[in-house]
Amino acid sequence: MEIKTKFQAGQIVFLEYGNTRLYAEVIQVVIERDLCWVRPLLLVTQECEPMQVTDLRSSSDLLWSINLFQPALDTHIIALYNQILAKEPNPQSSRQAKQQLHQFIQQLWLGQSK
Repeated sequence: MEIKTKFQAGQIVFLEYGNTRLYAEVIQVVIERDLCWVRPLLLVTQECEPMQVTDLRSSSDLLWSINLFQPALDTHIIALYNQILAKEPNPQSSRQAKQQLHQFIQQLWLGQSK
């Protein structure tokens, strides 16, 4: 009997906490443990105008509860991708991006455990 999952490899999904969304690509769904292995792509903070888009493609993969992910709309992610692809890679920005990802995951973890 094959178990259907709501996500598949290559699909773009997001985690949301407060005014921030983490967009990621699904690498694998671990059905037995209700986990999703994802590769972070973008961190989008919508509390300021224009919204802040951070490139996370050089950060580490995550293994997180599949129940917290939502599917992302292709039309929305393409517009966000255009913002980061126009910029030159910068090692300092990459370090800051990893710190922002860590901070977001920590806030999400604390928010879920309340």
